[in-house]
Amino acid sequence: MIAANMAILFTLFETAIGRCAIAWGARGVAGVQLPEASNQDTRERVLQRFPGAVEAVAPPEIASAPDAISRHLRGMPSDLSSILLDMDPRPLFHRRVYEAARAIPWGATATYGALATAMDAAGSARAVGQALARNPFPIIVPCHRVLAAGGKTGGFSATGGVSLKLRLLAIEGQGIEGQEKGGRGKSQPGLFDGPCVATRSRHYG
Repeated sequence: MIAANMAILFTLFETAIGRCAIAWGARGVAGVQLPEASNQDTRERVLQRFPGAVEAVAPPEIASAPDAISRHLRGMPSDLSSILLDMDPRPLFHRRVYEAARAIPWGATATYGALATAMDAAGSARAVGQALARNPFPIIVPCHRVLAAGGKTGGFSATGGVSLKLRLLAIEGQGIEGQEKGGRGKSQPGLFDGPCVATRSRHYG
């Protein structure tokens, strides 16, 4: 049981791309940290993001999240949509972007512009990209599935940059040619390509 007044806790866990970390608090998962150069670097990055966080064993209601992420990164599609995220500290627009991005399934992609249109924010592609660059929940909120227009990969703010983004897409069967940041690539048609479809994102406020 998660206490209502608990501090932020975190734990490291093994994945196919290296040792990740997950942080949680009273309202659910507070953040996911992709691997840094070493385990200690990953811990230090978590503590930069969540000052005063304490390393601990994840309780059952949290442990299912790193288990699902680990399966996912082994190439086994896992349903991450039920993982409770603590979005309260995030700006309203960012929350909407993260909810919309969670609707992009394994094996699909969307452009920043198409995602903006799907969440009724046409013309906000740049703002969508900025929100995803600050995504505190990578993998659970699959920002790696959001690409730039014209077949470009777009950026990726985690350590490893676009190379890691391409690796995550490859795990999901999305082969994209071109390794340079912003370089043109080829992938399967995006989820929101063609006529816009509505996502099931919740609108806050």
